[in-house]
Amino acid sequence: MSDQQSYEGGPYSGYDPYGQRQAPGNWAPAQGQPQYPNPYAEPYGTPQAPSGYDQAAQQWQGQTWDTQNHARMPVAEQPYPAPQAPGAPRPAQAPADPVPAEGLTAADRARMEGRPQIVEPGIQPAALTALLGALLAVAAPFGSYALVVPLVLLQAVTAAGWFRLNGMWPARQGIALAFLGGLAADAAVLAAGRAHAPAAILGPLGIWVLLSLVLQLRSHASPDERMYGLMVTVVSSALAILATGFLGASAHAVSVGAAAVAVAVLARALPLPTPVSVVVALLAAAGAGLAAGDLTGLGTQGAALGAGAAVCALIGHRVASYDYPSRFVHLTAGVALPLAAAAPAVWLLGRVFA
Repeated sequence: MSDQQSYEGGPYSGYDPYGQRQAPGNWAPAQGQPQYPNPYAEPYGTPQAPSGYDQAAQQWQGQTWDTQNHARMPVAEQPYPAPQAPGAPRPAQAPADPVPAEGLTAADRARMEGRPQIVEPGIQPAALTALLGALLAVAAPFGSYALVVPLVLLQAVTAAGWFRLNGMWPARQGIALAFLGGLAADAAVLAAGRAHAPAAILGPLGIWVLLSLVLQLRSHASPDERMYGLMVTVVSSALAILATGFLGASAHAVSVGAAAVAVAVLARALPLPTPVSVVVALLAAAGAGLAAGDLTGLGTQGAALGAGAAVCALIGHRVASYDYPSRFVHLTAGVALPLAAAAPAVWLLGRVFA
């Protein structure tokens, strides 16, 4: 197709890209305007508009672009579509950036739909939780100083896991502060004794809230980031400190509660539907509490203590599964949160049933 066939009746016929816009048929330059040769002039003469074409609607108004600052494409290379008569239907256009319907993971679908992605820790973190629970259950009868060894490990993993669960990594100062809060509570309970465990735990908790506030006030981050960091640091410190409840509870209660949590988390990791898995985990925890209660002297009350500890443990397990958790989250928060969340219940139910 020749240039004459391609651009006859185009919207830019009668348009000098390097000169002053004139009305069609008037090609005289403006007063004082220098004349430049038009290298892109129509070599075949002035084309005529097709019949039915409203040429008046295509007349240019106002100044053209500054030809000294902006280069123009040749007329034969301008990708402008041919004009359409008023009321003519427009061709259908394909949607921009179509979203692929194949090969999407569950996390991709959740992000597209604005939903949180729930991924449970699985069997490996559950096995580590069960191992840590077994260490607590076995160490408790040997005294507080034996129990504090696995407890310190639990507090360290709790502090790191909560920061990682909230997407704050690395956060060495906050993790160190939360972990030191747990150590301070341990030292306070060891010094005051189990009879004064509530005051020994609540004292460091209040102090560490103030320390977390001071730490964030010294930060140069934005106010929103400082508020978020404050909340994460306070909650991480609180969880590490509340885990000291194992140290303040009776040895029998610790053995029963830790054993029940270990069994409940393992049962929760079984490949079952979630409602069925929760029921199975609670029943298994009650059975483990009953068995441990027979060994420790709590008797049938061990079943209630085990079930109560398992409820808190499953809440911690659910929290560690929230909002696109990574493998590192599962191996820290997924391991520690079930036991850390169960510690206050173990202390409270131990006081009730002991």
